[in-house]
Amino acid sequence: MDKPAIKKFAIWARNKLIADTKYRAGLVGVTKTTVAEPLPQSNETVQFFDVGLPQPYRIEGDAVTQRQRFVAELNKETAKQGSYTAAYQTVVDKVAYTWFNRLIAVRYMEVNDLLPSRTRVLSSADGRAEPQIVTSPFDAVLDYTPAEQQQIVSLKNDNKLDEAFRLLFLKQCAALGDCLPRLFEQVDDYMPLLLALSFTDKDGVVCHLVNDIPEVNWKEEPEDADGTRKDKSDINAVQIVGWLYQDYNTEDNELVYDGSMSKSRIPKELLPAATTIYTPDWATRYMVQNSLGRLWCEGHPNFARPENWKYYLTEAPQTQVTQQKLAEIRKGYAALQPEEIKVIDPCSGSGHILVHMFDTLMQIYNSVGYSDRDAVRSIIENSLYGLDVSDRAAQLSYFAVMMKARRYDKRFLTRKDENGKPDVPQAKVYAICESNELSDRQWQDVFSEFDNSADRDIVKYLADAFVDAKEYGSILKLKRLDYVHTLQAWNDIEVNGAPTFTYYVVKNKVAALLEQAIVLTQKYDVVVTNPPYLASSRFSPALDTYVKKNYPDEKADLSAVMFKKAATDFVKPNGFVSFITTSSWMFLSSFEKFRTFMMRNMALDSIVDFGTELFDGKVGHNPITAWVNRNTKMDFKMTAIRLVDYCYSRRDEKEPEFFKDRNRYVAEQDNFSKIPGSPVAYWLSKKMIGTFSQNTLGKVLTTREGMATADNDRFLRLWYEIIFSRIKFGCKNQANATESNAKWFPYNKGGDYRKWYGNNDLVVNWFDDGFEIRNNRDKKTGRIRSHNYNGEYAFREGITWSALSSADISVRYTGNGFLFDSKGAKGFCNHIENLLPIQALINSVVAKTYLKVFSPTLDFKVGDIILIPLFDDVLHNNKITMLAEGAINKSKSDWDSFETSWDFAEHPLVKWSRQLRDATSIGATMAYYYHGERPEVSCPVELCYLLWQGECNDRFNQLKANEEELNRIFIDIYGLQDELTPEVEDKDVTVRRADLGRDIRSLISYAVGCIFGRYSLDQPGLAYAGGDWNPDQYHTFTPDADNVIPITDEEYFPDDLTGLFVAWVKKVFGANSLEDNLAFIAKALGTKGTSPRAVIRNYFLNGFYADHVKIYQKRPIYWLYDSGKQNGFKALIYMHRYNADTSGLVRADYLYKMEQVYESEIARMDDAIANGASREVAQATKRKEKLVKQLKECKDYDERLGHIALARIPIDLDDGVKVNYDKVQTGADGKKQAILAKI
Repeated sequence: MDKPAIKKFAIWARNKLIADTKYRAGLVGVTKTTVAEPLPQSNETVQFFDVGLPQPYRIEGDAVTQRQRFVAELNKETAKQGSYTAAYQTVVDKVAYTWFNRLIAVRYMEVNDLLPSRTRVLSSADGRAEPQIVTSPFDAVLDYTPAEQQQIVSLKNDNKLDEAFRLLFLKQCAALGDCLPRLFEQVDDYMPLLLALSFTDKDGVVCHLVNDIPEVNWKEEPEDADGTRKDKSDINAVQIVGWLYQDYNTEDNELVYDGSMSKSRIPKELLPAATTIYTPDWATRYMVQNSLGRLWCEGHPNFARPENWKYYLTEAPQTQVTQQKLAEIRKGYAALQPEEIKVIDPCSGSGHILVHMFDTLMQIYNSVGYSDRDAVRSIIENSLYGLDVSDRAAQLSYFAVMMKARRYDKRFLTRKDENGKPDVPQAKVYAICESNELSDRQWQDVFSEFDNSADRDIVKYLADAFVDAKEYGSILKLKRLDYVHTLQAWNDIEVNGAPTFTYYVVKNKVAALLEQAIVLTQKYDVVVTNPPYLASSRFSPALDTYVKKNYPDEKADLSAVMFKKAATDFVKPNGFVSFITTSSWMFLSSFEKFRTFMMRNMALDSIVDFGTELFDGKVGHNPITAWVNRNTKMDFKMTAIRLVDYCYSRRDEKEPEFFKDRNRYVAEQDNFSKIPGSPVAYWLSKKMIGTFSQNTLGKVLTTREGMATADNDRFLRLWYEIIFSRIKFGCKNQANATESNAKWFPYNKGGDYRKWYGNNDLVVNWFDDGFEIRNNRDKKTGRIRSHNYNGEYAFREGITWSALSSADISVRYTGNGFLFDSKGAKGFCNHIENLLPIQALINSVVAKTYLKVFSPTLDFKVGDIILIPLFDDVLHNNKITMLAEGAINKSKSDWDSFETSWDFAEHPLVKWSRQLRDATSIGATMAYYYHGERPEVSCPVELCYLLWQGECNDRFNQLKANEEELNRIFIDIYGLQDELTPEVEDKDVTVRRADLGRDIRSLISYAVGCIFGRYSLDQPGLAYAGGDWNPDQYHTFTPDADNVIPITDEEYFPDDLTGLFVAWVKKVFGANSLEDNLAFIAKALGTKGTSPRAVIRNYFLNGFYADHVKIYQKRPIYWLYDSGKQNGFKALIYMHRYNADTSGLVRADYLYKMEQVYESEIARMDDAIANGASREVAQATKRKEKLVKQLKECKDYDERLGHIALARIPIDLDDGVKVNYDKVQTGADGKKQAILAKI
């Protein structure tokens, strides 16, 4: 199917239909704010409305009645919602989706020649734009009145073809109401008033519907020449209805997940859109074939399974006791007749599951001799049921079932009874309705109709039970009463006199409530559904209260609630329940009671663990699981299929891999209880399950979730934003911290996937024992927002990890001195000698395997970590400690090699340059060892890079070897040699290899730091990061004096950034090889330029700042004064040397000078143009154009910069980059001036 085309049309059509409906409503005086009265000249049969045109808009006849009913519907909805505006939008939405549903239904039927009239309504089979029904209206037998016939002829003669088309379309809808009344119902007959329909409008819905979605997407397979078809169960073009339904809801779905309601509780009106997920065809087949199909197969072993039942799973070998129990159960299955089978999808959506159950039931019926005609009628009347909370979904699922019936029985929609009336059984697919849609007076009238008090009491009970029923949908709990008798009694009541419109409304509503009560309370052999996925935090208040009262153990998620309803209320003993949901229920602690209920009361028959990307859209990022339960308790060996590795780029492999033995597992349900929390870890071997008899990490490791400041922007800083000397390192406890009188302390907050050591880049304001954080109150409520202040574990030596990860867990060592965050949980050992072995274990392949059980979603909670089994040998193996210590040292060495580490000493290429003479032969030898060749070294920078490359390779390989050896040791200790291998992939070794482009750019960044005085070539580490400036630290290379360094596109000044960098390279790597060094650096940068210096200049002009902002996580310490796109003026400053006069200095000493340069250069170009040769004139003209633009940009920039310079804005480094970057660009008048580059 062309899903992009389908989605594009559905989203567009929704907005178009809503707009058209509002326009049509406006013509009759109904807008989003008011309902206008007809103009005074109106009467009972003709009404006029002021629409702002010279002539008022006129309606007459039926349109007057339709408007009255439209207004009545608005009034009823306003009373219900308490808001006219909300009621208006609700009714408009209803009109739009009703016509959308009808249009796509007619389109499907006409393409597949299913319309009883056998005449296309929206298109023409020969490709003409004019629909067939307009061309030949009387070929369609639509019971026209003489007046209608005359009107059609007149409209065609007058070339009013769109009016004729609208009349004919409505006539076809009315005719379809005889056989498909729930989709083409006539009760809400104000709908035609609001229908704007045209086939000539190229931007109309009809034209787009016919042309935007290729017809092949609608078409079922053609029948054979004799009118037969080998297997009608593979006919599934009707699934286009499901895709259109899902895509129609796209904007509402985005609203509740990505828009303004992304964190809000979801009202019942948006619940369907929030939970709309179209189940892939093959997943649905697995669910139906292994529930309904298995029910029949097990009771009828001679049943020949159809070829397309390829998702039916062979039962795993069972114990003799289980076989005996199954034999007893299957006697009951064998006694079932097809017409006795009842199946339901209680969350039917657009009907995809119902359609597959229909197909399977047909195969069952046919197998015992039913004709297609008789089977279809029995399935509709006896076997198949569906419910949904959404009216629009129920309409479409009803339509899908009716179309499936029509595919098997050609006369299904046209059959008449002996009196010539339609004899079309109606699918028992319903939208949950609410009793409060009728008024109290109407209910009193209903009660008075019953002579039998028992029936009257039942209806009274339903009038109470179904109040706001759309809040609850199919989870609604009802008493089991004789609703069938009451329904019959209600249908037998005859009206006195001519029935009114209101009579039909009440009659149908009460009947619908009784029919739904029957569906909600009868038992089913099979329940198959894709329930709504909704966490309790998103429940509406009414739903939240109802669930907590009626389903307290399943309250975490609506899908679990629905399962409990299916298992306790819907399914018969020994019946089957099949669900597809997120896999959260299998593992999360919040679902432990849910799992316990399932394991104690039901048998898991099979499971398919799809992983992510089964569904399209945002929900596709969730891991999904489908499974089948048998409603009986026994020691059953389930079959499981694991497809979790086939995601992202491999998502298309999921279905083919379903059939591969390598993805299949057999698991004993009772084994899950042997694992802490009873997760459904079906893939674990008996050996691994046996290890849970050991102690767990919780014996020696205490884990704690960290602090929530409730305002990280206020309380956290990247360490390099503030004055470095104000950070206190190495505190051992709270008392040390308080005594230090320091403000900032190191802070663990998770971070990227990195093992052993690192991600140390944050500090937290913990001045005065965290006084500000502890008193961070909500301004409205006064409630303290922060919590969990680390307590006795603050500043203790331990291990930390990222609570959420995109990969596996990665545990890092932290010494004394750290506080920690809720996203950077920590673990502590009372016996510190146990810390490194525990860290090594958690970083190993063994722990990784266990954590797939406890943290399959890569959310590594503190309670999950301590469930890992612990063998005593782990703590008594000195080699483990030695290897772990080595891994930490290697990782720390790597982390500290880059300037974003607070322990950074100097750039590694500069370090190697210090030992250049002695290292020359070593470098060449190392390059030969790693690359198999002895390079020709052209300059010291290249040689230093080779030495650095060798250092990185050594570190990488040694760390990898350490990790593999640790894996080997742990595999041996745990006895998992047959389960696991020790090898570590290169991508999982979290130290960096050398990278020429990255490392040269980092060298340049270090050079800039030296130019500003952040670093000194005469001492390791930071030389200046705020505080008092000490010039005695700089001898080899003197920093820039005034903290302003211009960046120019040409060599206007010898001391611009390019010039200073060249001087720095000359000083560090020597004068003799300067040009070669610059050439090597330029080649590594890979940017444009006619010479090495030009390449470096272009990098400073166009690339350096973006790299700096990225490396410093959008908290740059060097700030770029930037005039704009023409590169007229750029100057770099160092934030820690900024003062209130810096902007004035930039303007007076640099911007003005730049303007003078441009003016001088323009004059020189004018001279060249006047006196030069033709080629020189062209070059000068082009350069002058550029200079003029740059000069103008500088003058415009001068106005902005002057506004700021006069304000003399100071900064406080404790406020951090984000605050200060805005502050220095905001004048005294509060207006922001863009003087710095965007970050």
